[in-house]
Amino acid sequence: MMRISGHTMGTPEYTLDEAIKLFAKIGLDGIEIIVQTDGYPCAIPFAATDEEILAVGEKVRAAGLKVAGLTPYLNLYNSLDEGERRKECDDLKRVIDMAKLLDAHFVRIYGGKFVDGETDEDGKKLEALVRSMRECGEYAQKNDVKLCLENHFGTMTTSAKETMRVINAIDHPAVGVLYDQANIAFFPAEEYEEAIDLQKEKIFFVHCKDLVYRGGKPQKPKFNMVSHINEEDRTVHSRIPGEGILPWPKILKRLKEIGYDGWISLEYERRWQKIDLPDASVGMPKGANYIREILKTL
Repeated sequence: MMRISGHTMGTPEYTLDEAIKLFAKIGLDGIEIIVQTDGYPCAIPFAATDEEILAVGEKVRAAGLKVAGLTPYLNLYNSLDEGERRKECDDLKRVIDMAKLLDAHFVRIYGGKFVDGETDEDGKKLEALVRSMRECGEYAQKNDVKLCLENHFGTMTTSAKETMRVINAIDHPAVGVLYDQANIAFFPAEEYEEAIDLQKEKIFFVHCKDLVYRGGKPQKPKFNMVSHINEEDRTVHSRIPGEGILPWPKILKRLKEIGYDGWISLEYERRWQKIDLPDASVGMPKGANYIREILKTL
């Protein structure tokens, strides 16, 4: 049965303790937690000790939630600088350790760094990404964790087609897809039917958000970084699920048809898009109720 989690990207004005309480109050089943290295307040610091991480887990359980997954911002898995690539893999292994301590079974992964202007004509960056994911996939598998490569701009896993090219090259049972139809729609790439069908054997996790196109039609923005798009380069407005263009009833129906029964995580992007989205206490309950009502009909 699909369950709904909240993403701490949606709660930049809150501490992690406050976000846990909010998500429990609005009836969510879980929480997807950012692992930060930049001081973001609603997150687990990368430097957190095992004891501090275990304390987070206790608070999540006391609130009646589960840790749905962890979201680090690591992305240099495809770096041609071996020292850089090596450090990124070592840091990811630490995040996997955190997931195990929290009884979480999914870690969001960026498909390397591949922003506008980067090329890979000789395939060396893909080779580096594959090598990193196979190594980290082995480590994850030993810890009952799955690595979920997100459909995401600024990476080597933008469209569903490109994501599956990478997944098939990695060919590891602990490495799969984080399906994000909103991110696919940024380009735009595939419609939901094709995106799901291309990835259906490997969808481990799902992000839920919504959007409308600025100017009423899709235009590819500039991708100068991995985590987000500069405001002046954005070609969409973020919306609460149900208030944008994405057909979430059809998307969730198709996910159920392929046998997906995992997390639907509300990736409420207020961290980056405060201009578009109201405070989490207002927008996240609306999005959660919308998705909850759809799930009841499936």
